[in-house]
Amino acid sequence: MFKPTYVFNDVTEISPDFLKKNHIKGLILDLDNTLTTHNNPVPPESSLKWLDKMRSAGISLMIVSNNNTDRVTPFAKKLGLDFVPNGAKPLPVGYIKAKKIMGLKTAEIAAVGDQIFTDVLGCSFMGIRSIFVFPIELETSLPFRFKRSIEKLFLPKRPKEVKR
Repeated sequence: MFKPTYVFNDVTEISPDFLKKNHIKGLILDLDNTLTTHNNPVPPESSLKWLDKMRSAGISLMIVSNNNTDRVTPFAKKLGLDFVPNGAKPLPVGYIKAKKIMGLKTAEIAAVGDQIFTDVLGCSFMGIRSIFVFPIELETSLPFRFKRSIEKLFLPKRPKEVKR
């Protein structure tokens, strides 16, 4: 339940070739610390280039975030992505909505995120493959520090080389 299907250092290491090889046609993307730092309204250039590469390869992309509409909407619109705010991860609610919007089968989807207890566990509940990426930057608030300290028990090892 807490073990991701695939592990990458960051989202930009995920390649279209890797997705094609694993028969993945669509990615459900987490927002904070996956595509950008926590609560940052501006995506880094590396994420923008990666998203363009995915689009060019025909990969369907969508954001599912536990953040509220006010946080997710402007960010997703900047990226031109469909989105589900208030995704209730790890519950399947957001994933079910995303799957329906994407029009893909469960076996054709993977979800990318930086948290074991929301992203990876949510994939387990939904029966989709999880792609764990290490957070861009660790959060500093007490609740996040507490959650991240417990999460350490389940963290995978960082890959030494990019899986392609």
